[in-house]
Amino acid sequence: MRQIRINLFLVTAFLLAIGTVMIYSSSSAFAYESYGSSAYFVKRHLVFVLVGLMAAALLMSFDYGKLKNFTKPFLLFSIFLLIAVFIPGMGRSAGGARRWISLGVINFQPSEIAKMALVFYTADLLARKQSEIKDFLYGFLPLMIALGVCILLILLEPDLGTAVALAFLIIIMAFIAGVDIKQLFVMIVPGLLALIGLIVMKPYRIKRVMAFWNPWNDPRGSGFQIIQSMIAMGTGGFFGVGLAHSKQKLFYLPEAHTDFIFSIIGEELGLIGTLGIVILFAIFIWLGFRIAYSARDLFGQFLAFGLVTMLALQVIINIAAVTGLIPTKGLPLPFISYGGTSLVYSLASVGLLLNIAKHRR
Repeated sequence: MRQIRINLFLVTAFLLAIGTVMIYSSSSAFAYESYGSSAYFVKRHLVFVLVGLMAAALLMSFDYGKLKNFTKPFLLFSIFLLIAVFIPGMGRSAGGARRWISLGVINFQPSEIAKMALVFYTADLLARKQSEIKDFLYGFLPLMIALGVCILLILLEPDLGTAVALAFLIIIMAFIAGVDIKQLFVMIVPGLLALIGLIVMKPYRIKRVMAFWNPWNDPRGSGFQIIQSMIAMGTGGFFGVGLAHSKQKLFYLPEAHTDFIFSIIGEELGLIGTLGIVILFAIFIWLGFRIAYSARDLFGQFLAFGLVTMLALQVIINIAAVTGLIPTKGLPLPFISYGGTSLVYSLASVGLLLNIAKHRR
């Protein structure tokens, strides 16, 4: 297990190093134009790396079993933060969404904290109520109430991508824990109908779906971003055009250093670079599931499984979106995309995984 911990640390370090280099490469022109410094984003990124490493070190420093005593308070605190987003003077809007809380020099997303809090709560509940897990009132309903409150608040921001990913995660965790399939369908079917309704209610979401089917119908509007992403990936070919030589980052591809950084990797480093990223993530996920399997108790197993699955879902959704396999969604690529709260969450998850591995059975 010591070797697994070392390997997980090394894979994370490789992903962080690649992310730092690619954030500078993809953001330098935009940063210079907007802030007068080509290193503006990478400097802030390194600050968040430091904060994330400190969070990881803290979460490795004690027995993870003690976290069971704080799962409910942590969940309630995260719900308070989700509500605080809508309080004038605390919440911050950008791009038509109100997803951030401003702390002066930095902003953070409460939804990232809510993801971890809900994973903690779900892992604890599933571990404590194994004998009642098939009971709707005592086993399933409390979990659905917690999930429903978090998703509702996240949807109000609005952030449909995070809400859908979170719902998938909790469904997967409940399925693995042995929740009755019929109970899951009671949630899944109305959830899918609600998802369709949420898409139909917002014209920009309908445009995203239409752009997914045929982005060339509106190449200067809803299809613009995915077309530019495809151009970047196609231009890179097998070996790429070379590090820092991307043309799409020169104000053609929006969000080149955040949600669509994988496209710039494809352009500059080619198929070789993107396959390397996918392989590193596959190794990370495999190591995470190994840790979950060898955890000493059910709480550790469910906690490790939930953390790894959440990161895996973000990787799959991000890569699928930038390659045109699903409609575009605003989820960053863990460890690589620019995004402070997401990076700190990802590194904190690694710290917890290493903690669980250290206290294996």
